[in-house]
Amino acid sequence: MKRLEGKIAIITGGAQGIGKTTALTFAKEGASLIIWDVNEEKGKAILLELSNLGTPAMFHKVDVTKPESVEEAVAAALSRFGKIDILVNNAGITKDATLMKMTMEQFQAVLNVNLTGVFNCTKAVAASMIEKGSGRILNASSVVGIYGNFGQSNYVATKAGVIGMTKVWARELGRKGITVNAVAPGFISTDMIATVPEKVIETLKEKTPLGRLGMPEDIANAYLFLASDEASFINGHCLSVDGGLIM
Repeated sequence: MKRLEGKIAIITGGAQGIGKTTALTFAKEGASLIIWDVNEEKGKAILLELSNLGTPAMFHKVDVTKPESVEEAVAAALSRFGKIDILVNNAGITKDATLMKMTMEQFQAVLNVNLTGVFNCTKAVAASMIEKGSGRILNASSVVGIYGNFGQSNYVATKAGVIGMTKVWARELGRKGITVNAVAPGFISTDMIATVPEKVIETLKEKTPLGRLGMPEDIANAYLFLASDEASFINGHCLSVDGGLIM
């Protein structure tokens, strides 16, 4: 039996990068997919890929910073599938700058998506999970949320905050049959890192004991494990998937 057979999963930011890879990984393990993203063109493209796999799926254009957009998408998901078993809070952005150069707009924009967006999505989806007495909530943190990173005051604040919220929600929702965990990726080979100079990439590889960048599949597989029945007694944990960068 496939590990997510019969499960309904929402993946935010699911039209590209780690989110897209996670959607395809979940689909191969039997899940039905609900993709939320602001990019409608890429959303329709991943929907076509999932359809070609024979996976029941839907796409909804969602701005996670707006509660009304999230609530509308939850209602559409429940109308189509009747339940939500898994939420992967994957959507995120970066707007890097050092402290003295970072504008309030840059700071607030990242908080709005990476932190408030996670709150909005979790609150909206958790209601239906509480009603049925089970669920998996998975939040995207980052190793930089654990040890910090130069020029990322806003991003680091959100990823540290996500770990904190994960632990709070694990306590609050655990008795409702819902587990809440986070994944903290290291440096992963995605479009987000494609603009980083090669010299910096080589330095990152040298700092990682495994000597390479991670792949989106490495993170998707961590989400798959935490979403599966195999992880039914794991709650409030932040799993670092970083090649040993943080030990």
